[in-house]
Amino acid sequence: MTIPRLLVVDDDTELREMLTKYFQGQGFAVCPAATGAEISAAMERYRIDLILLDVMLGDESGLELCAQLRTEQDVPIIMVSALSSDNQRMQGYAAGADDYVAKPFNPDLLAARVKAVLRRGNRAASLTYRRSAGTYRFEGWSLDARTGEVRAPGGYLVSLSRREGALLKALLANPMIPLKREEIAEALDPDRDPQRVMDAAEGRAIDVLVGRLRGKLEANPKDPKLIRTERGVGYVLACEVTQE
Repeated sequence: MTIPRLLVVDDDTELREMLTKYFQGQGFAVCPAATGAEISAAMERYRIDLILLDVMLGDESGLELCAQLRTEQDVPIIMVSALSSDNQRMQGYAAGADDYVAKPFNPDLLAARVKAVLRRGNRAASLTYRRSAGTYRFEGWSLDARTGEVRAPGGYLVSLSRREGALLKALLANPMIPLKREEIAEALDPDRDPQRVMDAAEGRAIDVLVGRLRGKLEANPKDPKLIRTERGVGYVLACEVTQE
């Protein structure tokens, strides 16, 4: 299971920071941005699942940025604007927005709209992310997600079991984000009932699997630098990840 990552785009610093903190509190990973250039940088660096895009960004037009994104990406976009007439909403939809929310808004209602858009389908977050099903790179390591090949910094192949590979992919999809054992279990078994309470045996199995993966990736598995334990939460991949 991957944690949804939002790109919050607004040139109002106070509102941008408020939305960032609010959605982090709702369990999302959040990337803030204020300009078209920052949008491009975030899309290149991260897997983005949804964009909250203000219509008016200083000298830039959110409508034009939305239309441009639509020629390159398939990421869902929710336009946010103080302009709320029917004509302005139609312009937003014509530019490729999936939804249009007028300011001022109730943050809980906005969160509900975000979750609804994310549920509408399983379309890939962006072309960058779809291509990244190619290769992840982290701390000199690489994972070819198509073949499952893992190469160490020295270039030699490291053999992973199917479950070790699935665990690594879940961690790589959520760098710097602590994952609960339940979230890891769902990533390993998509058919697992998310409402089912994890028992002690299932939790220990996750811990053993993490230990095996550490044994193959860490220079010192007893003092891990890549896959760290987050006490009271689970595990976190503590490094930057690039996707190609």
